[in-house]
Amino acid sequence: MIKSKTTLRVRYSETDQMGFVYYGNYPQYLEIGRVDALKTVGVSYRSMEESGYGLPVKELKIKYHKAALYDDELEIITTVSSMPTNKIVFDYEIRRGNDLIITAQTTLFFINSARKACRPPESFLQKMKGYFS
Repeated sequence: MIKSKTTLRVRYSETDQMGFVYYGNYPQYLEIGRVDALKTVGVSYRSMEESGYGLPVKELKIKYHKAALYDDELEIITTVSSMPTNKIVFDYEIRRGNDLIITAQTTLFFINSARKACRPPESFLQKMKGYFS
């Protein structure tokens, strides 16, 4: 299993007229957590893209529990619970202290430079194997 924690502070521009984080900003927060989770196992989006692979989002699920506000410090907890195949599933919690703000899940799949679905690169799978037994 892969688990990472990332913190960020809500910027004023990310809030709506009511002072809440605009709901459309949460997928960007999830991306921050996802990129950091992959970095913790030695995988970078940039190197994968330079090698001709992409990871588009196939599915996004979000459940909103509480509102986040301007200047809140949020913790993004990102988990990969199963060994990736031609897809990889990320689960998330975003918290403000003990308050659960959202739970979410994204499913991404691998594509090659021709934008066709494919298996992940062998180097990616080798890095992942150490986290799943």
